[in-house]
Amino acid sequence: MMRSLNAGVSGLQQYQEMMDVVGNNIANVNTVGYKANEVTLEDMISQTEAGAMAPTDDSGGTDPRQVGLGVTSGTISTIFTQGNLQTSSSPTDLAIQGNGFFILTQGNSATQYYTRDGSFNVDANNNLVNPSNGMEVQGWMADANGDINTSAPLQNLTIPMGELMTSKQTDAASYVGNLDSTQTAGPTSDYQNTLQVYDSLGNSHLVTVTFEKTAVTNEWQWTASGPDITVGPDNTGVIDFDTNGNFVDQTGTLELDVAAQGAMSPLDINPNFSGVTQFGTASTITVGSQDGYAPGVLQSFTIGQDGSITGVYSNGSTKDVGQIALASFRNPGGLVKVGSSNYQSSPNSGIADIGGATTGSRGSIISGSLEMSNVDLSQEFTNMIVDERAYQANSKIIQTGDEMLQTLIGLKR
Repeated sequence: MMRSLNAGVSGLQQYQEMMDVVGNNIANVNTVGYKANEVTLEDMISQTEAGAMAPTDDSGGTDPRQVGLGVTSGTISTIFTQGNLQTSSSPTDLAIQGNGFFILTQGNSATQYYTRDGSFNVDANNNLVNPSNGMEVQGWMADANGDINTSAPLQNLTIPMGELMTSKQTDAASYVGNLDSTQTAGPTSDYQNTLQVYDSLGNSHLVTVTFEKTAVTNEWQWTASGPDITVGPDNTGVIDFDTNGNFVDQTGTLELDVAAQGAMSPLDINPNFSGVTQFGTASTITVGSQDGYAPGVLQSFTIGQDGSITGVYSNGSTKDVGQIALASFRNPGGLVKVGSSNYQSSPNSGIADIGGATTGSRGSIISGSLEMSNVDLSQEFTNMIVDERAYQANSKIIQTGDEMLQTLIGLKR
């Protein structure tokens, strides 16, 4: 009799715990990055009234006779299915599409926290942080050239808005397009365009380059002119093409006298005409690129799917300033929830495998989006109904057991 009462009590306890889990899931239906919990039940140890017996020559075998002692929770596991992505107007709102967790630290502590909540912001010190708790997002900062070493130790990510990018003098310029093979040799075949270059102080200089077909078959001469140019052994050369109109060879370099501007002089530039063709169509040769730029300040930034943070400067240049790190685990279900949508590793989660997004088993980062909770309300309401009925059924066990005890006590008046 008492066993049935205790079994009913265990049922009430476990279904109350299940209702706690369901209630917490529903309460977090709109929590960014929240992962739902799921309860599985299992029976408690059974009391054996008679053991099993093997068959004999005279008799068949008998099964054990056992009475269960109730129910207990087997696991309360976290379900790490992908949540829906919701767009946001902030570029620092980040979502992970696929596996992985953002890595956070608090102050000077070496403790790492892991989260799917990417609602980040830039604080007064230009650090990328979770504004609700001030935890700093971890990753790798780029060096002066914009190179990132993902094998280096993690560090706080800083987006230095207003940072000055120093100027870079032009060392090379590339041309693309076509020179018309039907043109006759001489001045009538002239074709010009303008190249903008920068000296060591970031001063801009305009160079006019004229292309003229020569009397030599499949050969063009180029000549540079401008306020800082004196035509001589430099600032002129030839471009040779084969009979199919493809680039073969070139000669000559550009040399500018920029001493009057206080810059390093002369400014030597290597033009590259390998991207130019000579076909029987209109001349369209133009500057494809040049590697110099004026000074500029960091005005904005973008975050790529691999977590790279690319700064956009006022001089039109872009440069990587850092990269966000992600962590993945062999068993994410082994992570321990520590509040604020954060997790910590445990002996059963395995150690964090840290690297860039889109590498290894890690997913991609979506800027301007947030991952919503993966709670399925229809499933949770169904679980609530089933849980409620099971709770009522177990209460009936206690109620009926009490009535039976009352009957037993009433045998003696």
